[in-house]
Amino acid sequence: MSNPGSDTVPPVRCIVKLGGSSATEKDKFETLNEYLLSATAKQLREAFVISSVRQLTMDWSRGSKADQASPMPEEERLSEILLEMTPFVVVHGAGSFGHFQASKGRVNRGDLAEDFVKAGFVATRISVTKLNHEVVRAFATECIPAVGVSPFCAGWATNNRQLVRENSADVQQLLQAGLLPVLHGDAVLDSGQGCAILSGDVIVRQLAFDLKPSFVVFLTNVPGVYDRPPSDPHAVLLKEIAVEDGDWKIIDPELEAGLEVQTNVAAHDTTGGMETKIAEAASIANFGIPVLVVETGSSHALEALKGTPLSNRSKWVGTIIRKAIPGELGQ
Repeated sequence: MSNPGSDTVPPVRCIVKLGGSSATEKDKFETLNEYLLSATAKQLREAFVISSVRQLTMDWSRGSKADQASPMPEEERLSEILLEMTPFVVVHGAGSFGHFQASKGRVNRGDLAEDFVKAGFVATRISVTKLNHEVVRAFATECIPAVGVSPFCAGWATNNRQLVRENSADVQQLLQAGLLPVLHGDAVLDSGQGCAILSGDVIVRQLAFDLKPSFVVFLTNVPGVYDRPPSDPHAVLLKEIAVEDGDWKIIDPELEAGLEVQTNVAAHDTTGGMETKIAEAASIANFGIPVLVVETGSSHALEALKGTPLSNRSKWVGTIIRKAIPGELGQ
């Protein structure tokens, strides 16, 4: 359990990547998926938080659910919280917040000397921070001590779209204080081209390298990784993938020889889509940190957040990406 009074950074149980398609209605401009966001908040609480007062919310702002009934909880109730939280981190994608602005404003390949790109950069940051605020509020409603962390403000930066500066230290300080850091994909400064989009998947990979969690969970809008777009009636769920130094092999199920995994990217997706997600997940697994890819809001998502499939996945539906056992890839 986290210990706010400790000088050492507590071991991180899990890093959760909440996909933009799960937190939002990705095809509806700046529209939350309130059902899945609420379901995820409840599952995060069940997996990582112990509190004696289950009805208490940490969102006391105007317009919150608490505001409709009782704007501020009684002080006597606050003393009853006895909150304990297993350290974890959440990074969420942008979904229908930010992607359209970034694409229209050419932020991912832009020059801030151009006024239109500068306007797109500002518009993108307004949109993604708006979503971050809503995600944090959803978690706070479930008595999770969540705080938003914007990579741009924390000094994360790129050079020709490659991450060159990160700030895991701030995340570690928040964990040490017993808080949940909630980061997001963001528009950041780029020393090579002026500005760029830093995807949540890249942030997860860097945090995994620095914080070394027990495992990472990717919450997506589909049950896992498929051999082709899930909309294809012949799509097959890949239950287990082993990786090592850029090479990877599908362990379960065995596919027909010659078949390759296909990926696709939406026209407005400025972060690389599923191809980036698989590549970053494989990089994390190569650190020796298993990655679980699972459908947001499902019972299987809750099991993944608890880490259950790592020891027993007999009835679990999802994909595990892990480091290969020596000799497993036939090298």
